[in-house]
Amino acid sequence: MFQDADVIYSYTREQAIDDGVLVNVSETAKEAGIKYPTAVTRAVWCEIIEPDEKAKEHGESIAGRLWDVLFMFSMAARRSSGDIIQYRMLATKDGRQHTRTLKAVCSPGDTQAPVITIMLPDED
Repeated sequence: MFQDADVIYSYTREQAIDDGVLVNVSETAKEAGIKYPTAVTRAVWCEIIEPDEKAKEHGESIAGRLWDVLFMFSMAARRSSGDIIQYRMLATKDGRQHTRTLKAVCSPGDTQAPVITIMLPDED
């Protein structure tokens, strides 16, 4: 339908990282065995990775929670062959554990090389 349309503006992944819409977690992802550049959405960062006060009191940290998100993704990716993977993990909020579903999408990045974005299921 719009195959011949001119692109007026494109919001790049790099801009999304610079703006804080995405959080680049590629270094930790490499440690978890993920070979492509990886980012999480701000919603995943705030709702799952960043611990609340009760979680901090019980010794939870950003580093530990980030590791959990990435490790669980790497395990799910090994069992999957698609570009979109939904996986579940436990996350603590308000002192209680909840099962959360995350969605990971592998797609072409700014240079057309593969990148991974981990997001909440209702995010695009």
